[in-house]
Amino acid sequence: MMDVSGVGFPNLMGPHVCALQELENQYCPSRWVVRLGAEESLRTYSQIGIEATARAQATRKSLLHVPYGDGEGEKVDIYFPDESAEALPFFLFFHGGYWQSGSKDESAFMVDPLTAQGVAVVIVAYDIAPKGNGVVAAGPRASSSCSLCRHPGPDGRPGFFLVSGVFDLEPIVYTSQNVALQLTLEDAQRNSPSLKVAQAQPVDPTCRVLVVVGQFDSPEFHRQSWEFYQVLPAQTLCQGAWKASFEELHDVDHFEIVENLTQKDNVLTQ
Repeated sequence: MMDVSGVGFPNLMGPHVCALQELENQYCPSRWVVRLGAEESLRTYSQIGIEATARAQATRKSLLHVPYGDGEGEKVDIYFPDESAEALPFFLFFHGGYWQSGSKDESAFMVDPLTAQGVAVVIVAYDIAPKGNGVVAAGPRASSSCSLCRHPGPDGRPGFFLVSGVFDLEPIVYTSQNVALQLTLEDAQRNSPSLKVAQAQPVDPTCRVLVVVGQFDSPEFHRQSWEFYQVLPAQTLCQGAWKASFEELHDVDHFEIVENLTQKDNVLTQ
């Protein structure tokens, strides 16, 4: 286990160090994978993503490396369904990696099943730490940052999939993830989605939110997802009509949730 005695609280000893080590363990998703070892689970996730992206780029109409900002990493890949239309539903995905790893070039998991249903897919890249200087709304673990994906439903109304996210960033301050991020407590509070929902402006009176966590995610990831789901109905992001639901996906871990987006019959791609 990584020594975290110098992370966040450099002078703590004894039981306090044990608490920090447990926090480190809770926010390291690969340590909770039961089907594979920690390192193998990371390699498998990356390989599946690389293969899915290569397949998508070889078989789908696309616009690649389209800049959306001034940052070197601020680019999107856009994948189109075979049948083009003037107004396409779209799925917007931010890759995870605690804002310091990952790439759009290994994140096109869901392109095949969604474009087959007439949905355009936009994979978003962003400057990562230490180059990046801001927290973004994201897919898994870059909060997932807030792990946010936007996708209109079959009736054309917008919705969000929040997949195994970290919605309260304060615990991250005391883990090794913060070595690269260099978040202060003030930074964490200012950028925590759980503290920002009440300040959000209305988007659509019928927008929907699905908060998802894997059965084999750590207890802290379960807590984060459940508590964020709990605050949603009381907020006004959708003018009092916030349609939030919570789902624990059975028999999957943190990485399988996204890996399984390659499947046409997956609950999240149907």
